[in-house]
Amino acid sequence: MGYSMTLNTWRTTLFFLILFVSPVAYPDSANKIPVCEDKQGKSLPINASQVIHWKHSTANQFEARAHIKGKISKLYQTKNGHRHFEVTFSDGTDEDSIEIVYNEGFGEMPSELELDMNAEACGDYITATAASGPYPPSPDGAIIHWVHENPSGKGHPDGFVILNGLLYGFGRKENH
Repeated sequence: MGYSMTLNTWRTTLFFLILFVSPVAYPDSANKIPVCEDKQGKSLPINASQVIHWKHSTANQFEARAHIKGKISKLYQTKNGHRHFEVTFSDGTDEDSIEIVYNEGFGEMPSELELDMNAEACGDYITATAASGPYPPSPDGAIIHWVHENPSGKGHPDGFVILNGLLYGFGRKENH
């Protein structure tokens, strides 16, 4: 009986650790999904129309904050610990696509992203129609990056990626 009780206690402890401490992905619920904020700290709703406008009217390296919803439509090669994928989104009238750049240092993503996965991204928008330093142009002409938490709280508001209802970008890996 003592062994069974110890095993049940261990199972219960493990269950709660996985449920409440796991930093990788959280179920999509109102109390866990962070608010997408603009650079002034105000709530930023989905701004697909603005993102489409920026992509087609701003100069290379224009920066702003973006919040879009759509579906994964293309997968790009992972480079230097960053996952790259295309999300096709709409403002209700026009459809467009954007490259999402996710730093895996802020938590794992599914090992195999799949086409048509539902995706929501909040982060820093950059028009990327030409190379800038070591960074090549985006195949989509624009990117959203910094789609993860900002542990320092300086320079960039937190961003995030939600794939099929799971939140990614919160739970930075520690290098030991």
